[in-house]
Amino acid sequence: MGTVRMRCRCCGSVDGRTVLDLGEQPPWDRMPPVADPLPDPATPLRMWLCGSCGLAQLEIDADVTEEPAAVEPLAVLEQSDQAIDRLVREGVVGPGRRVVEFGSPHGGSWLPRLTGHGTTDAGRDAGPGTADLVVDVYGLLHEPDQGVALRRRAALLADGGTLALQLLPLDTLVRDGQWYDLRHGHHAYWSLTALAAALRAHGLGVHRAWWYPLSGGTLLVTARAGAEPDRETRRMLRESGGLDLTTPAGLAGLQDAADQAHRLRDWLAGQRRAGRMVAGYGAASRAVPLVCRAGLSADLLAAVGDAAPTRQGRRMPGTDVPIVSPAELAALRPDRVVLFVPELAGEVRAALPGVERDGGRWVVLDPAPRVLDPVVVAR
Repeated sequence: MGTVRMRCRCCGSVDGRTVLDLGEQPPWDRMPPVADPLPDPATPLRMWLCGSCGLAQLEIDADVTEEPAAVEPLAVLEQSDQAIDRLVREGVVGPGRRVVEFGSPHGGSWLPRLTGHGTTDAGRDAGPGTADLVVDVYGLLHEPDQGVALRRRAALLADGGTLALQLLPLDTLVRDGQWYDLRHGHHAYWSLTALAAALRAHGLGVHRAWWYPLSGGTLLVTARAGAEPDRETRRMLRESGGLDLTTPAGLAGLQDAADQAHRLRDWLAGQRRAGRMVAGYGAASRAVPLVCRAGLSADLLAAVGDAAPTRQGRRMPGTDVPIVSPAELAALRPDRVVLFVPELAGEVRAALPGVERDGGRWVVLDPAPRVLDPVVVAR
């Protein structure tokens, strides 16, 4: 991968290298109607690593014009509840506390549950030094200027205030080869190491970090002025440092994993030769680069089911694979269903028992396709 002269979204340095190149990709958010002709507009999708602050970031963005609303999986809601309960136990949520939330444009606000514990919503227009708690739920990665975004969040904190960030760290992407989490519109991919250093530059010390299994490994990180990490958080910081995620060598595995996308296509071709129909489930953002890089089409992947009505009747960007409702997916009676969002497994198997009752099997990418053992289905 070559040297790139672009300005870092955090520190402003122009010293960096491309560490992941997924070629030309359509914007994941632009799910065209089924009848719209191919090809779709595409933009290079690459990850660039700053040699100064160690932030991995989107190299070239694409215009975002649509954001098809998603239905929040139960696993996401359960993890959010666990994270909020953790903040309550830490004493940063409760009566007399003021909170400002920076949420994801995809939804999933924590505010109703935070205010349900007696915390007051100070609003995004709150002035500097007015928030006891600033919560960022996957909002940071959508900010084009990370330095400005961190400075804004830090400035809102009152004396003794806490910044709580929920994010999918670069640590998880590298450890599990989740290269498909790179996407247009998502500007920053923080390792715990680089995030701790950036927070220090804004006067905040990482105080606690908690790991949750969602999406392979999600973090809830809290920081405040003058804080020091506890024992478990120090261990996590050492592990992050050991992965060498602020250097191109430490991220080389992402490109290696992306170059194996053909394994999914090869498996699907084998299923077709065996006379099996395969569908997918979860028209999520992470499914788009996977489907496109593997070069999939409707002759290999009959359809992708999704519970969001705004996505149904459309197709996966860059392909002719239609997006259908869960009921339409079950009516196809597929022999195999590939779960593009593995944390949905329990929820969708319970919602669509007919898939297994009719002899179909669910498949997860681990990273190669792996057929799940069937559950006992009541007749």
